[in-house]
Amino acid sequence: MEKKVFGYVLMMDLRDCDLSVMRSREKLKEYVDELCKLIDMKKYGKTFISYFGLQKPHTKGYSLMQFIETSSITGHFSEHWRISYIDIFSCKPFDHRVARCFTKEFFRASRVKSRFIVR
Repeated sequence: MEKKVFGYVLMMDLRDCDLSVMRSREKLKEYVDELCKLIDMKKYGKTFISYFGLQKPHTKGYSLMQFIETSSITGHFSEHWRISYIDIFSCKPFDHRVARCFTKEFFRASRVKSRFIVR
């Protein structure tokens, strides 16, 4: 049986992120818009961004979700730990190195741990 590729996943944990970016709904929307242009993904619908998790310090912050025509981009942001958790999943190939570098710079992270998976 021939092995077929279904999709590509980039998972990123960004440390010591700039709180002014993590706490800004406008900046998170800007990130999604710029990322989609950069990796040539077409957004499907609006970007969902919600602020919640107020019961515990480490869960408090924004989460985002953007459908793209080939799957989705998700992000969860812990203000307490200044960590951003961002996943890009797409059936369409994309340059994960460009996405990683752009994301690290956008959030002004001191370091990023990432994993790229072909499914």
